[in-house]
Amino acid sequence: MHFIVTYDIENDRRRTKIHKLLQGYGSAVQFSVFECFISEEEYAQLRQRLRKLLDPKHPLDSVRYYVLCRNCVEQVDVDGNRNFEIHSPFIIA
Repeated sequence: MHFIVTYDIENDRRRTKIHKLLQGYGSAVQFSVFECFISEEEYAQLRQRLRKLLDPKHPLDSVRYYVLCRNCVEQVDVDGNRNFEIHSPFIIA
């Protein structure tokens, strides 16, 4: 599955921890945006781990997950210096 994960975290320390965690699941395409090609099990694990890093006292903190279908991924357009690369194959079950 292909996910776009974005986050907006006020606290520098927690934001850095979230960034480092996401590096183990995907590629940073911007500082707070990751492309992740992961299984459903890895996705569930990632969400659980990220929830533990969020602080409920900060209502503006958020992590968003966007699921992209195969057709959507194949139609991604990129302008700029970073190429769009698919790092693992799609598995259709």
